[in-house]
Amino acid sequence: MNKKKLVVIGGGAAGFFCAVNAARLQPNIEVIILEKTGKLLSKVKVSGGGRCNVTHACFSMGDMVKKYPRGEQFLKKAFHYFFTTDTIQWFIDRGIETKTEKDGRMFPSSNSSQTIVDCFLNEAVKYNVQIEINTDVADLHFQNNKWIITTSFNKEIAADFVCVASGGFIKMANAKWLDLLGHTIAPPVPSLFTFNMPANPITKLMGLSVEHARVKILGEKLETEGPLLVTHWGFSGPAILKMSAYAALILAGKNYDFSVVINWLPLYNENSLREKMQLLRFDMATTKIQNKNPFFLPTRLWEYLLLESGIKEGIKWTDLKVKEQNLLIKNLCLQSFQIKGKTTFKEEFVTAGGVNTEEINVNTMESKLQKNLFFAGEVINIDGVTGGFNFQNAWTTGWIAAKAIANI
Repeated sequence: MNKKKLVVIGGGAAGFFCAVNAARLQPNIEVIILEKTGKLLSKVKVSGGGRCNVTHACFSMGDMVKKYPRGEQFLKKAFHYFFTTDTIQWFIDRGIETKTEKDGRMFPSSNSSQTIVDCFLNEAVKYNVQIEINTDVADLHFQNNKWIITTSFNKEIAADFVCVASGGFIKMANAKWLDLLGHTIAPPVPSLFTFNMPANPITKLMGLSVEHARVKILGEKLETEGPLLVTHWGFSGPAILKMSAYAALILAGKNYDFSVVINWLPLYNENSLREKMQLLRFDMATTKIQNKNPFFLPTRLWEYLLLESGIKEGIKWTDLKVKEQNLLIKNLCLQSFQIKGKTTFKEEFVTAGGVNTEEINVNTMESKLQKNLFFAGEVINIDGVTGGFNFQNAWTTGWIAAKAIANI
């Protein structure tokens, strides 16, 4: 019996997950992965600082889908087929235990992304998945009941099924071959990036981390909370990365020139902090303000905020002027920074945008416009915040596509 052929375009997380599962579930399918670069599973390799944040310890679908600025409704249905619990079990079945950190991120117990990379490569060998690297796709069209994939070297591959798992497109031009198939492509814009503040005085505190801060874009309703990191170029950390995801389209529209407001003490607002200040002035009257930080902020940040508020070294709480106190309150609760530009990390680049979810059958990941054409991963207009959510999208959509193809 002639084997049917599946070509998976993309050798990343979603592509491998689709390929190895399809090959395992249906031995009568020949599976080929086409990867345009010389690297396989590159994001898997570098994610989580080289540890691979495989998923998130969230076991409520309702809570999970809220972590996706784009694709929430689509994943609300897709997660019923393959969820975080299935991801954990899939890796356990292959001898890989995971561990959960206090923020919910899940990593292999080995603390090494190579464990995940090796797992996929071993699965590919075990189920005879062919892999061709440095093979870019130039054209894709349906002819005589087959998909014809033309590579950049003018090689033609005929396939019964195609799963596009090529990741996010940095430029619309890179999605032209998909556009020609009739699919609507939401223009790609960066997601998960850090905020740049050229020459801002706070960057002298590079390396400083605040465990809990609130971030707001001036003039917008969006707010995020979490750890914040000061870098030599600006702000990073989970609170910033989450904001960059939720506000990806807004910030692209502003050309990454905007103001961000930081509340260093999110348990307080201006009024409650003013009341707290009155108590401090009474309880710590003779104490020098600089010597004792009553809010448990990092010492360098406290000293910086005092300086920004015009509070000189040696001033005691009892001698604090109303004008200086009000400025300190504002800087603690509503400090504004002008952002000019962003920094993205090439290996972990995530895009908002991609193939319109309304044109994909959520039960199979098959195109509603083209027969036997499937999608998986970030090429779909789905993206999550940092913390393992983008990988979970890759596993879920890759699994659904694999199972559907195996059952045809």
